[in-house]
Amino acid sequence: MQLIVTRPEADSTELVLKLEALGHRAIVSPLLDIKPRKDATIPPGLYQVIAFTSANALHHAAMVPAPEALKAAKAFAVGAQSAAAARQAGYEVVKAEGGDVAGLADAIARACSPGDGPILYPSGAETAGDLKGTLEARGFTVTRVVLYDAVPAESLTPEAIVALKNGSADGVLLYSPRSARLWSMLANRAGLGSATRALPHYCLSPNVAAALGIGFVTQVAARPDEPSLLALLDRSV
Repeated sequence: MQLIVTRPEADSTELVLKLEALGHRAIVSPLLDIKPRKDATIPPGLYQVIAFTSANALHHAAMVPAPEALKAAKAFAVGAQSAAAARQAGYEVVKAEGGDVAGLADAIARACSPGDGPILYPSGAETAGDLKGTLEARGFTVTRVVLYDAVPAESLTPEAIVALKNGSADGVLLYSPRSARLWSMLANRAGLGSATRALPHYCLSPNVAAALGIGFVTQVAARPDEPSLLALLDRSV
């Protein structure tokens, strides 16, 4: 299959290799461009937990390599990719938990106590859920630090537009509700709304599929992680 990959450019390289190893071809059309906030810093403190909802936070100089004051804190990552990035950066105690923001909050609440110290939450300016608010409602103190902006693309790439126009694209991979909304908007802007709706959209979670809107063909991963998402491709061949 020829699949359109919508992840940010930094995250697409490894995904393209995985798809090629599975016998697929990839067209990269990033919907978000990750822009680090160079002046962002981590407030000093004795954090019991670092919560990662995206591997993008682990591309920032404030978090990589793991600062001495943080590397021994428990790192809870929303998925396997974020967890792998945290381990590679030097964080010593890393767990991949939850699969989404709500699941991550539940995992932290089960494993940790509000009285054991604050939680550090390095994030982007826009997030898929309110991790800080959810944890604070459970009694935790959360320090959220915005490390980057995810800037939306203004159009699909020329390669993606050509594939949609000539019918050579066999599907689209979508990882977040925001990227799903952008995909729908940019496809309509290019005059390709009808062609897009006929394609299978492989979605990381039900929330991603719902963000597309009505009329799209969707398949949803059994679990909100990349292996489950890629497993959908086997069933589509």
